[in-house]
Amino acid sequence: MSATVLRMSDVHLRRGARQILTGVSFEVGRGELVALMGPSGSGKTTVLRAIAALEPFHRGRIAIDDVTLDGGSPASNETLRRLRRKVGMVFQFHCLFEHMSAMKNVCLAPVHVHGVSQADALKRGRELLSALGVEHRADALPRELSGGEAQRVAIARALAVDPQLLLMDEPTASLDPDRREELGRRLRALLADGRTLVVSTHDEEFARHFATRIVRLQSGVVAGG
Repeated sequence: MSATVLRMSDVHLRRGARQILTGVSFEVGRGELVALMGPSGSGKTTVLRAIAALEPFHRGRIAIDDVTLDGGSPASNETLRRLRRKVGMVFQFHCLFEHMSAMKNVCLAPVHVHGVSQADALKRGRELLSALGVEHRADALPRELSGGEAQRVAIARALAVDPQLLLMDEPTASLDPDRREELGRRLRALLADGRTLVVSTHDEEFARHFATRIVRLQSGVVAGG
């Protein structure tokens, strides 16, 4: 395996009295596309949210390159700032800002969070939208996009800050077979650029065809992979 980008070590997470993750441990190497699989409620989306520091966990450790999150300890603002440069996330329902065009969605974080100039952000945005085949939709609002187009804009937005690790939650949920195949090819192309992807999915066929490895969760713990 190539250099480790992500390491989860004995991660426990609960919501109230309910234990969601009960000791999740696995590693992801640079250039891998790892599919997180398991039945509904097994903790797939929660794993992604914990990695992205969107949900606190109570025990264990998550290391993304040289950034470390420790269970039970809130991350400092500096740690979160560094994490946001290393991790991008594409949500199942895209979560684009409805009042902003596709291009403005893509440019928002680089300009307002990371201090990139408007001109540089626009240049990067055009490159990403073009690479993902939606450059012609740059001025469209999210409600004017198809599901597949919205997804690709969301991927461009996540890639706009040039993260090493891209997280995706159920990316094929609303796609027909042709769009699923197209998405799989585009994600594999990202690996050639040195990206690392972790994808939660119920889609066994997609995982078999496009993932480099499958990690299976069952009842909040890794059951295989």
